[in-house]
Amino acid sequence: MTRIILHGCCGRMGQMITQIAVQDPSCEIVAGVDARGGESDSYPVYRTLAECREEADALIDFSTAAAVYGLLAWCGERQMPCVLCTTGLSPEQEAVMREMAERVAILKSANMSLGINLFFKVLQEAAAKLSAAGFDMEIVEKHHSQKLDAPSGTALALADVINEAAGGDYEYVYDRSTRRQKRPEKEIGISAVRGGTIVGDHDVIFAGEDEVITFSHRAYSRAVFAKGAVEAAKFLAGKGPGLYTMSDVIG
Repeated sequence: MTRIILHGCCGRMGQMITQIAVQDPSCEIVAGVDARGGESDSYPVYRTLAECREEADALIDFSTAAAVYGLLAWCGERQMPCVLCTTGLSPEQEAVMREMAERVAILKSANMSLGINLFFKVLQEAAAKLSAAGFDMEIVEKHHSQKLDAPSGTALALADVINEAAGGDYEYVYDRSTRRQKRPEKEIGISAVRGGTIVGDHDVIFAGEDEVITFSHRAYSRAVFAKGAVEAAKFLAGKGPGLYTMSDVIG
């Protein structure tokens, strides 16, 4: 059985992960940490990682970017494999994460959904063939009105996937309102929509002469991200140092 510490346990995603883990006989959340405090019927909850003394096989983090430095330092000291789900990290935080991955196993993915990570693989082949055939590539992402970052980390990851598959020389464009010119061939437009309670929609559009192909992923519940995070924790338990992704989990 995989023993898990849940960092950010009282947030919406933390609560969802708790529900998923309770139904999974192959894992157990042994402790939760949340700076805001809180309670759980399933495990003890602490305000700081320093207070947590429970033994575990992996940690799942769904907190805030501001907490990442302390989290990574703690995982390094404890040699605790970490599933890092928090988005919106700065380049400096990304650099610290990569450095820490030389000491402990860290899994970082822009999106924890198993489905969207299969989506990435499908897009690799599509982008290689369609870009060579002259198709333009655009991404439209939609999220709820409370999301802080734009474009989403998933949209940027999708752009990276299709850019790499298409040769790696595309420019990302987030706003065309200040220019009057035809669309350059070597650009990927990324548009963000924010409103209501949209969990997460991502469309990758390949627009060619007289035809358009659209690949879409829709998340109807945060449960898809919680399930992916739990599977990632089970995968990461016992792994040696390194920077892993959900592609490693799905194989």
